[in-house]
Amino acid sequence: MSTLDSIVIGAGQAGLSASFHLRRRGIEHVVLDADARAGGAWQHRWDALTMRDVHGVAELPGDSAPPRDERRANIAVPEYFAAYEKAHDLPVLRPVHVRRVHDDEGVLVVEADEGEWRTRTLVNATGTWTQPFIPHYPGMETFLGEQFHTVDYPGPEHFLGKRVLVVGGGASAVQFLGALAPLTETLWVTRRPPVWRDDDFTPEAGAAAVALVEKRVAAGLPPESVVSVTGLMLRPQEREAERLGAYADRRPLFQRIEPDGVRWSDGAFERVDVILWATGFRPAIGHLAPLHLRSAAGGIQLDRGGRGTTAVADPRVQLVGYGPSASTIGANRAGRPRAREGGRRGLLVTVSSSGASCGYAGRHAAHHPDRRLAAALRVARGVGGGRPVRCEPARVDPPLRER
Repeated sequence: MSTLDSIVIGAGQAGLSASFHLRRRGIEHVVLDADARAGGAWQHRWDALTMRDVHGVAELPGDSAPPRDERRANIAVPEYFAAYEKAHDLPVLRPVHVRRVHDDEGVLVVEADEGEWRTRTLVNATGTWTQPFIPHYPGMETFLGEQFHTVDYPGPEHFLGKRVLVVGGGASAVQFLGALAPLTETLWVTRRPPVWRDDDFTPEAGAAAVALVEKRVAAGLPPESVVSVTGLMLRPQEREAERLGAYADRRPLFQRIEPDGVRWSDGAFERVDVILWATGFRPAIGHLAPLHLRSAAGGIQLDRGGRGTTAVADPRVQLVGYGPSASTIGANRAGRPRAREGGRRGLLVTVSSSGASCGYAGRHAAHHPDRRLAAALRVARGVGGGRPVRCEPARVDPPLRER
């Protein structure tokens, strides 16, 4: 079995961006994608989400962004990705369900249901969509109504005539309330009061948000939400829900779930028909467990003081969308001059695109005998000229850590 220069796991926006630059430099690689078709997590979004509703889709390298119109996002973005893969002849293999990655005498072995691959370096671009998180509450298995997570959200029409409890304090919860409050009765619970902002999201606020994540990742701690720094804003389509009081009547988290509702520690009870868990996701990195990348603190420590994407425990591995590179601001920062500095320190490729920056590394990459790999060190430039961009509908982080 031959050994590839690199393997990219995941064909979302970050994975395709990485593949584009690798292919342009003639670096032998494949992209392994678990989905049966192009589109990344976008293809799994609810039908009611349109391109106008999302925060924008950043252009892939060498291309322009799709228009913000009334098309369904779960159709428009997959078509955009599919056309991009074809136009650039990217080596995407699908469906490939990666189960584990382990080391075999200095070579990374990627094991999947469909086969096995060997590689010198790895770009992990698996995102979070496949790892929804729902906290456990006593009695939740006795609930006779419906329970949905963000990944299962069927669209607002499904909830007509039902009393819906929205759990979570991030942007997805705000969006769900905005869509549901004009149609049916809603309740909202969060761990702490939301932090609202009515001014523009400034570069200073963005830098503070990213710095918060960087500090934790640099220490090897799991990434934490930055909602207390960034705050929440209402879009025009959520103003009607605001007028109806959907956001003003927020309650603290309940203590337990009963067959027909939820109960608080003071004995208060609310009957509900549906519990909608807008409680976020965790990084889809279970397949990397054999590499022992986690620190004693529970997270994966990244290089460059938490600003990079290289796993300190194994410089052959790059994590895209983990820590500061999971945010739009973090992605753009990674694509600026600091990314070039990171390249000189060992990155073979750094890609900045739409909510993720990525690369893959070997500790001595700058002196690699393969000139193609050495040349790729100089690729570290941002996509879209470093303009602030967004590529995902705003999501919420794990519960008790609202955005």
